[in-house]
Amino acid sequence: MFNNKETFKQVFTEQLVSRLGKGLEEAAPEDVYKILGGMIREYVGRQWAAANRTYRDTAQKQVYYFSLEFLIGRLMGNNLLNLGVLDMVRSGLLELGWNLEEIEEQEPDAGLGNGGLGRLAACFLDSLASLSYAGHGCGIRYKYGLFEQKIIDGYQVELPDNWLQRGNVWEERRADKAVEVRFWGHVEIGMQEERTVFHTVDYERVLAVPYDVPVIGYGEGQVNTLRLWSAESATDLSRIRTANQHNSYYKFLEYNRSVESISEFLYPDDSDLRRQASAAEAAVLSLFRGGSEHPQNV
Repeated sequence: MFNNKETFKQVFTEQLVSRLGKGLEEAAPEDVYKILGGMIREYVGRQWAAANRTYRDTAQKQVYYFSLEFLIGRLMGNNLLNLGVLDMVRSGLLELGWNLEEIEEQEPDAGLGNGGLGRLAACFLDSLASLSYAGHGCGIRYKYGLFEQKIIDGYQVELPDNWLQRGNVWEERRADKAVEVRFWGHVEIGMQEERTVFHTVDYERVLAVPYDVPVIGYGEGQVNTLRLWSAESATDLSRIRTANQHNSYYKFLEYNRSVESISEFLYPDDSDLRRQASAAEAAVLSLFRGGSEHPQNV
């Protein structure tokens, strides 16, 4: 679909109709951004799958870059440049009545990092893919970035940076790759077949769900992966045991909110860590304890 300008224009117009039910005359800049991002994802999908298949089948050693921040910025222009189609897409969109720079402004800055640490990590990923190395990123999918700043009555006011409010065209949720993370509880030591074994008991289960973002290398590079993890509740509401069933739903919502806060903010408020920890623990205990000393497994 990116072979030439005329093919690009045709496919773009068709997808605008088939996916959004809109013609060119009805489309908004956000619609154009969404369709163009989807076309890029589809275009690199085969390369992405082929790279992962090669890594798996050849047992190739892979590099994993762990970082609390990945300051990847806006990906639209970077991906078009790395694919070598930036000028062609810009010209094609112009003929359809759209300015590429205006479309790029529809993409929010990913709230995944701030400053040198995150930018260095993002540059490493870009370089690994461009040099055709098997190198991937592992981080946290923060729901809110640093903050949005406004000046009201002469004072700075910080507002949540809800960068995911309109979704993220680049990511793919991998529910089948979710893993269980155990919080709280304690470890019991025992013996099994003359070996020392360790068991975690009275723990709370939290699901770590990965969201994959393709990292497109420049030129003849390849497509690697930035995997970002999001915390989600592993609790089945129908199996919650509480003394007051009437309030189970609301206690579940409170508990669910406390779990999601694990991956919610890039830089959480640390002005009163004791109060925050107590609030989170209270939400869990009110849901699961039912008068027992430890939270009950559900």
